[in-house]
Amino acid sequence: MIALELVGVRLEMPGRVHVVFLREREGDRRVLPIYIGEPEAASIQIGLSGKVPPRPLTHDLMVDVLGSLGADLDKVVITDVSEGTFFAELHLKSRQGPLTVSARPSDAIAVAVRAGCGIYVDESVMDTAGRIAQFDDDDDSDQAPGEVDELVDEFRDFIDSIKPEDFAP
Repeated sequence: MIALELVGVRLEMPGRVHVVFLREREGDRRVLPIYIGEPEAASIQIGLSGKVPPRPLTHDLMVDVLGSLGADLDKVVITDVSEGTFFAELHLKSRQGPLTVSARPSDAIAVAVRAGCGIYVDESVMDTAGRIAQFDDDDDSDQAPGEVDELVDEFRDFIDSIKPEDFAP
């Protein structure tokens, strides 16, 4: 398992596609880009900002429910990628012992930001979907640094080449 850090969320144009960027904490410092939905992107950004909404948002509610049930989010693990779809798990510590719950990576990351727990990826997923990218470690912005542009262009080319029949069973 590889420890990750959340670099940020970026809106890519012209397709208005949201991408969350995760980076290895050590080693090659590869980047794992994952396409996510707009609501999840907004939720991750709100969590990163530390702003507390007047009423709990969905991911805030989830952390509150876990706490009320005596469970804590220990870590999030991105476990698999298949045909461009990523899979994740929430690893919980509960009164009954450890529990694992399947989740979309975007939801898992939004909850992890609020719970302050670690985000990890299975080595095989990073080997499959990770990319080498240079980052400026002094960059304190909530957005992925400009050096990711080449990686984003590669993904944009992929998106532009997709046809509906590529998704037929």
